Amino acid sequence: MSFSFEIAATAGAARAGVFSTPHGNVETPAFMPVGTLATVKALDPDDLVQMGATMILGNAYHLHLRPGDEVVREMGGVHRFMRWDRPILTDSGGFQVFSLAQLRTVTEEGVEFQSHVDGSRRFFTPEIVMQIERNLGADVIMPFDHVIPGQSSEVSARDASERSIRWLARCLAELRTLEESQPLEDTPREEFPADNPRNHQALFPIVQGGIHAHLRQEAAQAIRSMNDWKGFGIGGLSVGEEKDAMYEMIEVVEDVLPPTHPRYLMRRADTHGAERRSLHARRPDQHQADGVPHRPAPSRSGV
Repeated sequence: MSFSFEIAATAGAARAGVFSTPHGNVETPAFMPVGTLATVKALDPDDLVQMGATMILGNAYHLHLRPGDEVVREMGGVHRFMRWDRPILTDSGGFQVFSLAQLRTVTEEGVEFQSHVDGSRRFFTPEIVMQIERNLGADVIMPFDHVIPGQSSEVSARDASERSIRWLARCLAELRTLEESQPLEDTPREEFPADNPRNHQALFPIVQGGIHAHLRQEAAQAIRSMNDWKGFGIGGLSVGEEKDAMYEMIEVVEDVLPPTHPRYLMRRADTHGAERRSLHARRPDQHQADGVPHRPAPSRSGV
């Protein structure tokens, strides 16, 4: 099974559907529990299944730093590493790298930063991030993008958005190379080469643009023209902007992104339950979301 999305029902802007991946189906809309280090705190995979989770989220930045993406690959990929046989999405770590603020240097080539774990100097490029996510082996992977504070100026937002699009092209080229040369570890090697659907990963491009509507629309249009994507991410939200601005930025790309594809709303869920319900009520057309709620609970669950 490869990747596909089938819409089962609609009601206005709302869509219910099924996103199919090599590790199973995800009924949408869906919230993904956050397993940053390939574990959802205080919950084992059986608990997640009993709770109804169908897809979880990991983080390439954190898994690269520890235990190391090559270690995960040697242990059979992230699915075997965490004993989860359902779909997984990995974020690229772009948000984590850019949140280091005083500990990183941005160039067109990539970002040099200081590890928050041991202080070592690291360098991420779009190509390196794709190699990390290939080693991890998640079903859906996110490109390395330039994340900026939510209330950034138009000049800063354009610079970051356009750089993210250039980096996306490099991510796509590197992924195509890796799919031809490096089989996923949870795929039996005798089933290689790359035309085996289980050897593919779905790269979801990320629409950036800050709180500037025309930049969001320009980015969405440019991204659509680059490739036949399996889905789209809407990023750079819940990073300091007002909630109304967040809702507006989701709405301005609604008519630009194809309604036939799933959308992943990328946001930090530092909100309480009522606000998360408000998001779902106002934006029912978003198919996937993740987050870490701030509430007294022993686990880091999705919104």
